[in-house]
Amino acid sequence: MTNRRISAALIAGAAAAALLLTGCVAGENAPAQGAAASTGDATVTTGGELNIDFATYNPLSLVIKEKGWLEDALAEQDITVNWIQSAGSNKANEALRAGAIDVGSTAGSAALLHRSNGSPIQVIDIYSQPEWAALVAADGSEVTSVADLAGKQVAATLGTDPYFFLLQALEAEGLSQDDVTIQNLQHADGWSALQSGSVDAWAGLDPIMGAAEGAGAELFYREVDFNSYGFLNATEAFIAEKPDVAQTVVNVYEHARAWALENPEETAQILADVAGIDLAIATTVITERTNLDVDNVPGDAQLTVLEKIGPTFVEIGDVPSQDMVDEALDTIINDTFATKADPTVVSD
Repeated sequence: MTNRRISAALIAGAAAAALLLTGCVAGENAPAQGAAASTGDATVTTGGELNIDFATYNPLSLVIKEKGWLEDALAEQDITVNWIQSAGSNKANEALRAGAIDVGSTAGSAALLHRSNGSPIQVIDIYSQPEWAALVAADGSEVTSVADLAGKQVAATLGTDPYFFLLQALEAEGLSQDDVTIQNLQHADGWSALQSGSVDAWAGLDPIMGAAEGAGAELFYREVDFNSYGFLNATEAFIAEKPDVAQTVVNVYEHARAWALENPEETAQILADVAGIDLAIATTVITERTNLDVDNVPGDAQLTVLEKIGPTFVEIGDVPSQDMVDEALDTIINDTFATKADPTVVSD
């Protein structure tokens, strides 16, 4: 992991000092809007925008957006916060790669896939350890096991954790991708296809999956170890150019984590409101299938999971070589900001 350590070390000096300066009011010698001024070893960004995503599969993002903590934290730097919804990890990664967002929420598997294929992103914080994926069948379906999927149609969103969950489940039960027909549908569309009968099963994602379960669908195959962590990713350009803003984002995320752990009922209500699901379903997702009480610093725990998933990318042709996966594993983590996170700098 030499490259990762070097990368983190280069950024550490700037990020640490930046925390002391983010409250400074810009004077007449302040840089132009959206510019970053260097003061000693620190970077202080003044003006411009932060483009960041929110997603129903990332409850901390919903809490932060609802509470306005990020806007408050960046107000003195005159930075405008733009919230953009991600419908899935694949969409968040597309937006990151296109530069449409600076920070985005994905599953760890999806982040590794895109990093392996050259997307310049790094994980700067871990927002959850979820059991957000499972295999789902309609109420009364003859599909009750993975073995029953042979020759069947399965909906899954390519490049996301539920897709990789499906592949791992097939392998674990002696089947392969060739034994099923995968329909590449966005998560909500997969549930709709299951309801209409155009697919026999769906690789589901919470909270949509929770709503499906509440409507009578069966989660016929669950395995928490096949779920990768929730990654908060940033583009390398954003990290290099605005390390002070990246640190603020992580600080706010860690404040939100502490708040959500203390207020699970309100967190569930926020999820229910944004996702348009019943409060009881949202409560199940938050309290039973979302572990927020997890170490926020990305490291060996996440790499252990990704090292198991990575070879699958090569086997199915999503990444040309294992060397590309190995390089991504060696460079995807940037623990600088999570290590220095200070949730106390944010006030409710």
